[in-house]
Amino acid sequence: MMRPVLVIAAAIALVACQSNTGRQASGPKQPELTVPAGAQSVRIAAGPEQVRAALVQSATERGTAVVQDQPNMVVMERTLTEANPALDAEFGPSDNGNRVIRIRVRFTGVACNTLAVQDLAVINNARTALEQSFVLPGNPNTMESLQGLKSRAEIASGCPMLTG
Repeated sequence: MMRPVLVIAAAIALVACQSNTGRQASGPKQPELTVPAGAQSVRIAAGPEQVRAALVQSATERGTAVVQDQPNMVVMERTLTEANPALDAEFGPSDNGNRVIRIRVRFTGVACNTLAVQDLAVINNARTALEQSFVLPGNPNTMESLQGLKSRAEIASGCPMLTG
């Protein structure tokens, strides 16, 4: 009587072990990202959650508003409070609302290997019916900011540096 019970228990244990084979212990499937024209990107030796946390912490420390905080994207805005004739000439006036610089950082990856893509826009008349968005190309200053994110996230991650 005991022998058939042991055989059944062993068979159940074997099936249970095999059913877990091939499953990954990682979180939800990560989205695929493209790098549109004018955007900047960097590979970071940290997981997406560490990248997100570094972005939010940095924005908070600098007084930059985080307007969207999602697992694979953080959107920040900085309101321009002073007149800027150069922006007026390039993008027209923002006379019915605030003008803001919107920084969107999207990221995807796995532990110790995350791609971050940053794009920027000038928003005239933000949050009004007359809102207008103009894509800004990346420049050395914005790339420096992205490199700062990379450094901050990698220090917190403890991951080995990426090669290649």
